[in-house]
Amino acid sequence: MTKRRIVILSRNSKLYSTSRLVEAAKQHGHDVSVIDHTKCYVVMEKGKPQVYYGDHPLEKVDAIIPRIGASVTFYGGAIVRQFEMQKVFTTTPSLGLIRSRDKLRSLQFLSRKGVDIPKTAFAKYPSDVKHLIKQVGGAPLIIKILEGTQGLGVVLAETPKAAKSVIEAFYGLKTNILVQEFIEEAGGADIRAFVVNGEVVGAMKRQGAEGEFRSNIHRGGSGSIIKLTRREKSAAIKAAKTLGLPVAGVDMIQSSRGPLIIEVNSSPGLEGIEQATGIDIAGKIISFVEEGIAANKRSRKIGTVKPLELDDSESIEDESLL
Repeated sequence: MTKRRIVILSRNSKLYSTSRLVEAAKQHGHDVSVIDHTKCYVVMEKGKPQVYYGDHPLEKVDAIIPRIGASVTFYGGAIVRQFEMQKVFTTTPSLGLIRSRDKLRSLQFLSRKGVDIPKTAFAKYPSDVKHLIKQVGGAPLIIKILEGTQGLGVVLAETPKAAKSVIEAFYGLKTNILVQEFIEEAGGADIRAFVVNGEVVGAMKRQGAEGEFRSNIHRGGSGSIIKLTRREKSAAIKAAKTLGLPVAGVDMIQSSRGPLIIEVNSSPGLEGIEQATGIDIAGKIISFVEEGIAANKRSRKIGTVKPLELDDSESIEDESLL
């Protein structure tokens, strides 16, 4: 295998996911470095897009692995986009990153492409909160802050009165929210499917702590290996492809009508999935990087390899929404 220069865009080299990717890249014989993307900057001139770190440009980079935090999505997306302009392969295209970080936007795309999701409503100033509640099947229901991450800003309203009070409180604070149906049969559990290059390479079932409806491991949930059904695998792969993410953590819940996608994570953590499954997910990502660099050099196209490319009309349409 040819030695390549891989840059991991991460603000903390000690994080489990970052350190595992470094370890896997070195095991594959590559030159790998971790660079804080918030300390990078772009320089633009005719025909010469560059990314600088300190006083020197980052040159001869074969691939980047973005690990962009939600709080710096806009800036991180700009840095990734500049690397794309240099024809550097990326595991997370800038467009996919931006799509996935907007909960409303991502659900709109998934819905349009026929991906099953929980019924969801969004309104800025609903004249009738009761009608909004009715649209998602009534209480109990889930209320989500659009900017929330890792289970923060997610509320279960068990009665119509509680739902009305919470919704009105958020609107009073001028906070954008989604109102979503509650899937009772899920039992406070969800599934995280890890997708790499159009394939589910590992999956775990996350169970919320006792009395907790959120299954996030950061909220005290636990993870265990699970074998997905064909329908669940298909849903995860379709969701990742719809948002243009070759590497993604797809979260879904099991319902009486089949798997329902609740979120597609563009910077999925490796710790929980690797510990639950015993699978070398980091190694699979590096293998994908190797394939991507080779395909990128052959085609000289920006971003992803062919199986996960978006058609031109969709790319143009989505760019207009940025």
